[in-house]
Amino acid sequence: MELLRGLKHVSFDLWLTLIKSDPVFKPLRNQLFARYFDISRPAETVTQAFRYFDLLFNRINEKTGGNLQQTEMLYLILDHLGVSIETITAGDMQGYYHEMEQLFFRHHPQLIDKGTVTVLQAIKDQGCSVNILSNTGFILGSTLRQLLPVLGIGSYFDFQVYSDETGCSKPSADMYDQVWTRVKQYGTVVKEEVLHVGDNAIADYNGAQQFGFRSVLVDTQHNLLSNLFSN
Repeated sequence: MELLRGLKHVSFDLWLTLIKSDPVFKPLRNQLFARYFDISRPAETVTQAFRYFDLLFNRINEKTGGNLQQTEMLYLILDHLGVSIETITAGDMQGYYHEMEQLFFRHHPQLIDKGTVTVLQAIKDQGCSVNILSNTGFILGSTLRQLLPVLGIGSYFDFQVYSDETGCSKPSADMYDQVWTRVKQYGTVVKEEVLHVGDNAIADYNGAQQFGFRSVLVDTQHNLLSNLFSN
């Protein structure tokens, strides 16, 4: 594989690089959220709130390099929807997440590219170490760690890094340094021998390049993972 020439490590983004959401999950998640927190607003209003704030939170995390906590994001949405957040306890939040996580696994994401396992195996066969480097939002890293074995790809990753666990987000250098610190533990390596693969030009491509890694973009419509690594 030409793309692997001179590499010792490959880092992957997760969402829209390796996996995509089940289309029925978010509508059901929104219904659960409204029911659990007794929200009286119309269903479309809840859907619009999640869509708006999801994009906003992503932009904030990318701009600041920090990571809004999942509970903070939910409190902001609840307040926007007219719920008195003073009445919502930490236990309420934990109870909601537990139910949402069960729903997530009933309608879990799928691999975007049917050739993903073949690509990951080929990378490992080349002697490269491999990781996940992902910004998170409403789904925590602890849940995503459980998902990868379900999809049959968990064993290919030497380590996984999620923004809710590090407190920083791509494209910040702090987030990429999380990978670099661990990669160096595997042996002598320079940054140019690390490739990051993702779908986001700002968070993935530019962020990795600015840190000193090589980077490449995938496109779910025109440039699938298996196409990138086919030569």
